[in-house]
Parts: sequence; C-alpha cells; structure tokens
Amino acid sequence: MMVLYSGTTDPYSHRCRFVLFEKGMDFEIRDVDLFAKPEDIAVMNPYNEVPILVERDLILYESHIINEYIDERFPHPQLMPGDPVARARVRLFLHNFEKELFSQVNLLEGRGVKATERQIEKAREQIRDRLTMLAPIFTKNKYMLGDDFSMLDVAIAPLLWRLDYYGIDLSKNALPLLKYAERIFSRPAYIEALTPSEKVMRK
Repeated sequence: MMVLYSGTTDPYSHRCRFVLFEKGMDFEIRDVDLFAKPEDIAVMNPYNEVPILVERDLILYESHIINEYIDERFPHPQLMPGDPVARARVRLFLHNFEKELFSQVNLLEGRGVKATERQIEKAREQIRDRLTMLAPIFTKNKYMLGDDFSMLDVAIAPLLWRLDYYGIDLSKNALPLLKYAERIFSRPAYIEALTPSEKVMRK
C-alpha cells in the first residue's frame, strides 16, 4: 500500500492528497508536523520536506514527481495527457506555475529566508497579476485543458484555496478564475482531501 507523508497545511502535500483521492485507491496518509518533523523525514528526503510517497522500497518526493508516478501506476482517471506533445506542454505549464506562482507561495509560507513585509506584498501582487492573466481562459474552458480535469488543475488548486489565507484579493476581472476554482472545490475528491487545518483557511 502507498503511504503519503503529508503536511496538514502544506500546499504541496495537498496536491498529492487530491490526486490520491481522485484515483479512489487504497492508501494511507501520515500527518507530519511541519514545525517538529520526525527524524525519518530527513532520512527519506535529503531536503527534509514533505510530501513523501513510500511504496514498498520506492521513496519519492516533490509533488509533481509523486503525482505523475501515481497517475502512471493508476491510469484511471488519467490526469496527464496520453499524447507526448500535449504531455510535454503540461509539464512546461507546471514548470511555469512553480517559477511564477509557487516561488511566491514559498515566500508567503515562510520557506527559507524570512521575507520582509515589502517582499511579502510584492509576492501577493505577483500572484494576483498572474492569476488575473489566467482568468480569460475560463470564459470558455471548464478546466485548464478544456473539458478535461488534469494535473494542471491539481497543481493550482491549493493556491486558489489559500487566497484568503495569503491575503490575496482578486479584482472583478478574475471572476472567471474564481468560478473555475469553485468547480474544483466542489469535486468530491477535493473535499475528501482537505485536512481540518485547511478547511478553516477559506472564509
């Protein structure tokens, strides 16, 4: 059985929990206190971070690597496109999300160097601007790739859930994006994947 070591408030662990529940398979989630991590976390992951997936003698870390492995192991429902070109494009989008959005999330989460108030406000602005640029996609698309729910939706969902928590207000121009977020949040797997600590992050 797969075991996921997961932070109860960690957006990256949130992605992996979401995928596991989407697949509807047997797994175990072990909650990790991010402020008092057990020693075996550093043994399994040299960067001493969650999420970590363990299956027999396989140990994986980094949310995208974990999620692609789960998707390939349990291909229904398929979250990465079957076509190599489309799959490469999705990976490029995922990379862009990390560079443009989640690098700012790391600042807001206090990962690494402690950010100044000015850096935090700048991070909020960058996230706000980037998300507003994405909004027009959802005037015609149900999900990132059209009608099909995919790994792109999984990747961005934890950020959209935490907008209030991070102090990010979006303008009316981002309304299509907020409606898209509600579509994700209403998915049964998304609701199941939320921890009690995450449920209170959103007003």
